[in-house]
Amino acid sequence: MAVPDLSPSTVDFLAQHGIHVVAIDPLGARVSGLDLRAAPPSPEVLGALEAEMASRGFLVFTDQGILSGDEQVHCSEFWGAREMHSTHGVHPRAPNRHIFRLSNDSSVGITGVGPQWHNDGSFESSIFSHVGYHIIRVPEQGGDTQFVHQGAAFDALPKEKQEYWSRLVTINATSGVLHPMVQDHPISGRRSVYLHLGMTGGIFEKTDDLNDLRLLEHDELLDVFRSYNALLNAGLVENGGRYGMSYPYKQGDCIFIDNWAIAHRASPEAHLDQSKQGLRILHRTTVKSPRPGPLPPKTWQLPTVVTQNLLMSADRGEGVFVAGGLGFRWDPDIHMQN
Repeated sequence: MAVPDLSPSTVDFLAQHGIHVVAIDPLGARVSGLDLRAAPPSPEVLGALEAEMASRGFLVFTDQGILSGDEQVHCSEFWGAREMHSTHGVHPRAPNRHIFRLSNDSSVGITGVGPQWHNDGSFESSIFSHVGYHIIRVPEQGGDTQFVHQGAAFDALPKEKQEYWSRLVTINATSGVLHPMVQDHPISGRRSVYLHLGMTGGIFEKTDDLNDLRLLEHDELLDVFRSYNALLNAGLVENGGRYGMSYPYKQGDCIFIDNWAIAHRASPEAHLDQSKQGLRILHRTTVKSPRPGPLPPKTWQLPTVVTQNLLMSADRGEGVFVAGGLGFRWDPDIHMQN
């Protein structure tokens, strides 16, 4: 199944409140008529917008001008649990502690972030429900963010791989938290893939013949990581896909993503030197999830965080878990942090 169309009834309902939503091809939608600096809309309006975010992946709020740090935090708290969940380092030029200021110039913002497909906050047991990206300065030569719909990506897998990946649990390299590689989205219900390519240290498989776990070996990990990367790359429009795109920022864009519905990464151009590419400045905000997870099925009876005993019992002799840093290095050509 492809990325869902906008719900006509939701579009009509929002239009009655002066908010206009237009689909972006092939995912996401553009929103006008909502001032992000104003008081939050009604719960019914916010719920309708969140439902479209869960379905289409992200919403672009256009013509907002440049929001201050306080203004971006204000509108970020429209979503999820309605409060910030900030875990990042704070650059000296960030307007407040909740703004993760990203740039291709280290004197202006934090550099080298997010070159591989990922979901923000995967080191947390409850990853951020929503993430905001507000472009402060668009580089003259481009500096896109790429998005892929993880529900449509799951549907693109052959059945045998859907079944195999549904038995896998990822282990974060820095915190040891466990997340399933396949999860059901809590709002849309869409079965979706999930894997942080830059911060995963190992993967468990729930075996068919034994009521326990097996730690994947080196070549098995390589295959999963490379297959996931290829699956998401295949979704990009530029590669002939219909469930991913590279979004070209326009001045004043403020994007909010459903962090459980889509994976993202910075385009290669976003990291190029500002002397050639032009200066890029992006302010990111992260929103607390109203629910835990994504979590492995309760019947698996797993802890939230991996233990040494669990790693040892799941290792059949050649299992791999790489703790800290970038985790399992499936692509030695990528050296930047996520």
